[in-house]
Amino acid sequence: MSHANGGQLKIFAGSSAPDLVGEIAGYLDMQPGRIDLGTFANGEIKVVVNENVRGHDAFVVQSTCAPVNDYLMELLIIIDALVRASARRITAVIPYYGYARQDRKTRGREPITAKLVANLITKAGAGRVLTMDLHAGQIQGFFDVPVDHLSAGPILSEYFVQKGLEDVVVVSPDLGSVARARDMAHKLKAGIAIVDKRRPEPNVAEVMNIIGKVDGKVAILIDDMIDTAGSVCEAAAALVKRGAREVYAGCTHAVLSPPAMERIEKSPLKEVVVTNTIPLSDACASKKIKVLSVAKLLGEAISRIHDDLSVSELFT
Repeated sequence: MSHANGGQLKIFAGSSAPDLVGEIAGYLDMQPGRIDLGTFANGEIKVVVNENVRGHDAFVVQSTCAPVNDYLMELLIIIDALVRASARRITAVIPYYGYARQDRKTRGREPITAKLVANLITKAGAGRVLTMDLHAGQIQGFFDVPVDHLSAGPILSEYFVQKGLEDVVVVSPDLGSVARARDMAHKLKAGIAIVDKRRPEPNVAEVMNIIGKVDGKVAILIDDMIDTAGSVCEAAAALVKRGAREVYAGCTHAVLSPPAMERIEKSPLKEVVVTNTIPLSDACASKKIKVLSVAKLLGEAISRIHDDLSVSELFT
């Protein structure tokens, strides 16, 4: 795929995203760029770009999921290799942006790691960032380069619409996801409820109250990520206690740190719908987990960025 300005579109996969890049390349009817990724004997990351990128439009796809630091460092090194190989423009495509939960100081002497990581990516030479469902929208402003922020909301909503569920209520598991829940509720023509919870410490959640009518309804919990699954499983139990008929969950990023799978299996959740922004390990295989692909959405966004077209029109 060539650009009006003469540069060709090239897509390179980091180690976290070979399957996703294969799907994106398939959607764009092209081959992924040739790149060798490995490590030296002492664990240092080694990158060689095996094709000419001079004057071309390069996209590097890498989710900064576990092992977060390895994948982040690899992303920076790939960007540096492309800068030094004279790529015309480099876009960091980060389906899942790690360190996003550290986006502000909640107490004294804490870092704001989401900003530090943004600085690293920009400093390495990325001229643009394409990402999905950031934990906090304001992280877009941590970058001094343009950020295209995609949402998997329409993909999740479409899936639930096709299920033909009746008497649905979309539930936000905390105050932070209310806008996300409202968007889905609008698409499903459903009501909305909010779980009021508090976090005594990170990765620990206690449900205090449920605001909204859930009795006799099919509840869909919606969030940006599912990590240890504590919040979503607690919320599901609370919803069932309040009379919800069935409980589903829809989350963009399947972080699924232990003991997430154990909790999901024991919980009243009927199905947990996630996307492939993070590749699922074999340990996360379960009848309760349904994975939807974001490849078409990312592929379309990459094509639009390359052709200097609007990305926001994807969501109008």
